[in-house]
Amino acid sequence: MRVLLLGPYPPPHGGVQANLMAIRQFLLERGLWCGVINLTRHRRPSAEQVYYPKSALGVLWLLLRLRHDIVHLHLGGDLTFRLLALGLVCCLRPGSKAVLTFHSGGYPSSPKGQRAHPRTLAGLVFRRFNRVIGVNPEIIELFRRWGVRPGRLRLIRPHAMTTPPEDVSLPDQMQSFFDSHTPVLTSVGLLEPEYDLPLQIEALGELRRRFPNAGLLLIGSGSLEQSLAELIASKPYAPHILLCGDVAHPATLRAIERSDLLLRTTLYDGDSVAVREALHLGTPVLATDTGMRPEGVNLIPGSGLEPLCRACERHLTQGAGRQRRIQAGQENIQAVFELYRELT
Repeated sequence: MRVLLLGPYPPPHGGVQANLMAIRQFLLERGLWCGVINLTRHRRPSAEQVYYPKSALGVLWLLLRLRHDIVHLHLGGDLTFRLLALGLVCCLRPGSKAVLTFHSGGYPSSPKGQRAHPRTLAGLVFRRFNRVIGVNPEIIELFRRWGVRPGRLRLIRPHAMTTPPEDVSLPDQMQSFFDSHTPVLTSVGLLEPEYDLPLQIEALGELRRRFPNAGLLLIGSGSLEQSLAELIASKPYAPHILLCGDVAHPATLRAIERSDLLLRTTLYDGDSVAVREALHLGTPVLATDTGMRPEGVNLIPGSGLEPLCRACERHLTQGAGRQRRIQAGQENIQAVFELYRELT
C-alpha cells in the first residue's frame, strides 16, 4: 500500500497538521510508503518523501509523478475554487483511490454551508471521492446535503493524543517566562482574526489587577503576527506577554502541560486539537462555546472581555487546579488505516 497525503504539513503545528503527521507516522511504523505534498505557503526543502511545491503546477506534477494507491486530501477552512479543482484532479488520477477529510468543523453553520445542495461544484466534486471523512456529525450531514452516498461517508474524529517525552524541555525564553509568571495562560493556534487574540491581550491587563504575576503565552504564527506584536508593545504590561511564534510540537505539549489555563477564544472554530491535547494533559481549558467542544471544557458564552475575565478569575480563584487526564489513543488513526485497507 502506497499512500499520498495532501494538505498542510508543519510547521506551523495546527490541528490538521497534527492529523497528517499522525497518519504518516502510523503508516511509516508499519513499513508502508507514505508521501506528503504540502499545500500551504510555508516552504522547506523537500526531504524524506515530504514535498513543498512552489506552485499549483508543482502540486499537479507531483500528484501525477508519485506512484500511489491512495491519495488522501485534507481540507480545512473555506472551500475555494482552487481547492475544489484540486479535489477533482485527485479523483481523476488513474489507478488510485481518492479519500477526502474535511476538517472545518464550523463550515456547516456558515452561510456557504447552509446553501449546500447537490447541484453545486462542491457537490459534483465530493461525490467523486471513493470515501469522504467528516470530523463531526454536522459535517457528515453537510456531505449528505451535497449528495454524497451514505456508503461512502465515515465519521472519524481526527485526534491522536500524545504525551511529551520526559526529556523534552522548553526553549530558554519560554522556560524563563514560566519561571517568572504565575499563573500562566496559554493560547495555541494560528495568529488569525478568527481566534480573537486581541481579546486575550486585553484580558491579561484586567487579570493582572487581581493576579499581579500573571502572564500570557501565545504559540503559533499567522497573518496577524506583526500587528499583534505592535499591540503587545503598546501595553504597559508588554513584558508579561510572550509571542513565541511556531514551537516544535513536543515543546508545545510541554508548555500546555505546565500552563494553568489554555485559552481558546474564537469567532469561528471547529473541534480544536489544542483543546483536546490540553484535556489529555490535564490542563484546564476555557473556550468560546461553539457547540462542538468536548466534555470537560469550561465554556465562555460568546465573545467579550467581561465574560472572559470573569471566567478566568472564577477558575483561578475557585478551580481545583489540574484536571483528571482524559485518555485518548490512536483509535481514530487505526480507523483511517482500516479505511485504506478497505479500498485496496
